[in-house]
Amino acid sequence: MCSLFGWLDYQGIIPHKVLRKLTQALANAAEERGTDASGISYVNGGQIVIYKRPKAAHKLHFNPPEGTRAVLGHTRLATQGNEKNNANNHPFYGNTGDTAFAFAHNGILYNDKELRKEKQLPVTTIETDSYIAVQLIESQHKLDFDSLRYMAEAVYGSFTFSLLDDNNSLYLVKGSNPLCLLHFASLGLYVYASTESIMKNALKRVGLHKFASERIETDEGDIVKIDKNGNITRSQFQPAPTYTHYSRCKWWYEDYEDYFSTYEETLVEMAHMFGVDENDVILLLDYGYSADEVAEFLMDNSMFQEAVRDVKYMAGESLYEQYCGVF
Repeated sequence: MCSLFGWLDYQGIIPHKVLRKLTQALANAAEERGTDASGISYVNGGQIVIYKRPKAAHKLHFNPPEGTRAVLGHTRLATQGNEKNNANNHPFYGNTGDTAFAFAHNGILYNDKELRKEKQLPVTTIETDSYIAVQLIESQHKLDFDSLRYMAEAVYGSFTFSLLDDNNSLYLVKGSNPLCLLHFASLGLYVYASTESIMKNALKRVGLHKFASERIETDEGDIVKIDKNGNITRSQFQPAPTYTHYSRCKWWYEDYEDYFSTYEETLVEMAHMFGVDENDVILLLDYGYSADEVAEFLMDNSMFQEAVRDVKYMAGESLYEQYCGVF
């Protein structure tokens, strides 16, 4: 569980002070999904600038310079690649020859090592699974819908990707992980974050919640481009089929293949990082809690345990133990 966040100001009428506060507010709110590292990227003088550190967002001062028209941000909960090596943290730098870009990922990719061998991609000292997506895009020698489709259809796992190119165009590639994108037409502003709770928290801190906005819908398989003038164009990719590889707890459905989304798979796989049993995560998902709700519970152990107790009470403790193979 990491978080993406950022904005694109296509009219240039918002005071820099407000945009600076918005950047910090988004980053701080995004800590609910990761505090191991934080970073932002923006364009300055036609060049991609990346500032990232292995620290929680509230311990950093994100201050893009005046005249910045777009910011791409990320907060990280490390899963692969030690965050103390800052090269492993997001955003990452990419270059296709004609276009430089910054890249960030929310989710987990499972086939990065296989893809690097299969596609004969360069060996890298960056240990993070996410970086394979940058290399796949670079291998196409262009940044456009075709290269993003190629990348998104090659990787397997849970993801939503964000990219910012050196012409201040923002790309959002929506996989199974969440994304909230708002358009403030009266302000000439787009704002995005991984979840609605992050968005609401940040906008309220800055006061932008008082302005009218439109939700820009994105579905799994969508690729959205917002150019520097605020124009939206779209394309699509074919999401890879999902599968599960859990065997400890099958519950009371016989065909549990394809039962979980890849976002839900990620939550189960990361359960141990929060000191909880993966079976309890499966329990909450199976009883109707959304992946976003379970992710929120994981950030508060007491809330998580309370939800588990409630569900076990409803299901019956003995039935729960039976289907998890305790006996």
